[in-house]
Amino acid sequence: MSDSGLISDEKVRCDHCLQETSRASAITALIDGETRFFCCHGCLGVYELVHSNSLDAFYDKRCDWQPGPPHTSVKLEAAAFRDSVTLTDTGSSIELLLSGIRCASCVWLIEKFLMKQEGILSARVNYATHKATITWSSDTISLDTILQALHSIGYLPHPGRGNSQSDLAAKEKQDLLLRFGTAAFFSMQLMLFIAALYAGFFEGMEARFKLAFQLISWALATPVLFYSGYPFLASAFRSLRQWSFTMDVLIALGSLSAYCYSIAMIVQGGEVFFDTSAMIITFILLGRFLEAGSRLKAGNAIAELAELQPHEALLISENGETALVSLDTIKIGDHVEIIPGERIPLDGRVVDGEAEVNESMLTGESNPVLKEAGSNVFAGSFSMNGRLRICVTENASSTLLAQIIRTVEDAQARKAPIQGIADKTAGYFVPAIIILSIATFLYWKVIAGSTVIALMNAVSVLVIACPCALGLATPLAILIGTTAVGKRGILVKGGDIFETVSKITTVVLDKTGTITTGKPSITDLHDYGLTPALVQHIASLEAASEHPTGRAIVASWQGELLKTVQFRATPGRGVSGIIEGTLWQAGSRAFMAQEKVELQPFQESCASALEAEGKTVVMVACGHKLAGIIGLIDDLRPDALPLIAGLRKKGLSLKILTGDNQGVANYIAAKCGITDVQAGLGPLEKAAVIRDLKAKGMCVMMVGDGINDAPALTEADIGVTLGHASAIALESASVTILNDDLRLINTLTESSSRCFSIIRQNLVWAFSYNLIALPLAVSGVLHPIISALLMASSSLVVVGNSLRLKNI
Repeated sequence: MSDSGLISDEKVRCDHCLQETSRASAITALIDGETRFFCCHGCLGVYELVHSNSLDAFYDKRCDWQPGPPHTSVKLEAAAFRDSVTLTDTGSSIELLLSGIRCASCVWLIEKFLMKQEGILSARVNYATHKATITWSSDTISLDTILQALHSIGYLPHPGRGNSQSDLAAKEKQDLLLRFGTAAFFSMQLMLFIAALYAGFFEGMEARFKLAFQLISWALATPVLFYSGYPFLASAFRSLRQWSFTMDVLIALGSLSAYCYSIAMIVQGGEVFFDTSAMIITFILLGRFLEAGSRLKAGNAIAELAELQPHEALLISENGETALVSLDTIKIGDHVEIIPGERIPLDGRVVDGEAEVNESMLTGESNPVLKEAGSNVFAGSFSMNGRLRICVTENASSTLLAQIIRTVEDAQARKAPIQGIADKTAGYFVPAIIILSIATFLYWKVIAGSTVIALMNAVSVLVIACPCALGLATPLAILIGTTAVGKRGILVKGGDIFETVSKITTVVLDKTGTITTGKPSITDLHDYGLTPALVQHIASLEAASEHPTGRAIVASWQGELLKTVQFRATPGRGVSGIIEGTLWQAGSRAFMAQEKVELQPFQESCASALEAEGKTVVMVACGHKLAGIIGLIDDLRPDALPLIAGLRKKGLSLKILTGDNQGVANYIAAKCGITDVQAGLGPLEKAAVIRDLKAKGMCVMMVGDGINDAPALTEADIGVTLGHASAIALESASVTILNDDLRLINTLTESSSRCFSIIRQNLVWAFSYNLIALPLAVSGVLHPIISALLMASSSLVVVGNSLRLKNI
């Protein structure tokens, strides 16, 4: 099918990847009677594959394509992807990170191509994250075949891991930073010469100095437009090829019209407007850079979650020997040993041993949980003491931790970027301005008979309709507003956060560590008179304990501690020791029964009453007789009630979600005056509650602080966390209260309302300005330099109005 190419120095573009190559070296092929040119055999192969599957519409749909051939020389090993495969009710599923996606049409091609393969049940590609989720029937098609199919059309698959996505986002942010830095540097130098030219226009300037300053301005504006502004120019060109009009077309139109007109004016001895061209690019790049930073933060949250799961485990062989092996070699049913101080690598069931395990990363509760034979353990949780032998029940891709990671990713993917008013209007505004400019040129050409007058009036229309004020209206207000609240300890991580916060209807509060202190405190003390210094003795006994309950008891005693000998801790049950020659014991009711401590009926009733109130009960025995009962509870933070009062004053609906027991939840809810409370919820269940509230049309803010809150924080329209929170919660939340003051959440809601009001004022001004100024430009009243000054003034109005947010 291949023909020899003609010997020529003429350049041609590859029909697949658009890479420029010489006609002499190009590979040619006759396809459907037409000669096609390709830069390599890889592109030829991909083109034939796309054509044979009747997917040629891909070449018409693509609009953001960057020239370059596909990856065709990389060897794929299916074994590297095995850990990413999960079993579903319908078949097998995998999440892949795809490199080579260059535009939205790539998503269309991948999905259509995969669905044509026999055995593929579903294929979904997220353009924002470049992640593909594929489900297939293992009986019909293999994973290796799927990977090779993706590779065959030019997309290289990688195992879907959070850190890979973060690396891609970091590269994008770095590129934007370099472009913005370049634009800012040259624009600052440019403004020095433009200021002199403006002064010269009114006061007069020698021709030789004027020409020199104009040429220098031209040189300074050129890298801003064609390097820093290249993404906008390229995107605008691609959009126009597809007959679509976006904000990038608006940016390119304003920048290029001012730039090209200024070049013409240098030749004719007129005035130049290179500052207009450069400042548009600089301001818009700043907004894009801030947006890229927010996406990178979201990616880091997933990477931090993934780091909680170890990569190796101590596998126990059939002869009892242990060996450190990679998780991908461990199968369901294998036995793994967990040593003290290590994270549990996989979900499993304890078959031997006893230990206290910190599951705060799953439950958010600080108290360790006793694990013994028959107990379930979860990947990522932390073994504090004692050795465990567990039977693996889930592989690495289907652990509870992995499900949490997927929930966070899915919630992020469902958060479609809010289309700004300027972007929505640009589709009508841009073609209208183009038509108006052409009409203005033709009108004045006929009426005045002068090409110069017609051209100047047409350019006045383009310059005065420059989208600078329109582009600044939202990002500048958000930038100043977020900086202002940041000085008060509120870190806002997204450009649309203020707008969304102003629409909140429901606030969901986590309990432990969010509206409570996260530290148990004594609420009840029943002393049965066996010793005159009960608290001193129990504090002395608990002084050697690492349990949060024991630390709370020790903290309540400010006096001298007595010497304790023969101290012994029973994980999950209690402690014992000898004080002044007498055996003292403290712990749960089960511990008292184990130690043969007798309880009277009234003492049993007392303990039951405390437990009914949701309190942790610690029984204290002296010489095998019950000396007292202590009740503890994690109480409200002092700033919780002011927060709740402020939210209620705004008419917001309030709800409490917690992983704690119902008694404790009811106790805290009653103190807050909140009637809507749900207890005993895990991380995924909290996220499900948020999802249900959103499905009912509510705009939800979630306030939490633990790793277990990460899915709910990302699922909510707005996630808010506190400065003392876990790293995962900090990264997953939209807003972080760095000063650890709940009352600042009220400041956030008030500030967001004001910021959104300023944004609306900015947009009203930007549109009103165009409605008033455009007729003046069309009528020939405005000279291009006056149009430029008015455009700059409109931007200054937006800047000045936005600066009012500095005082929020």
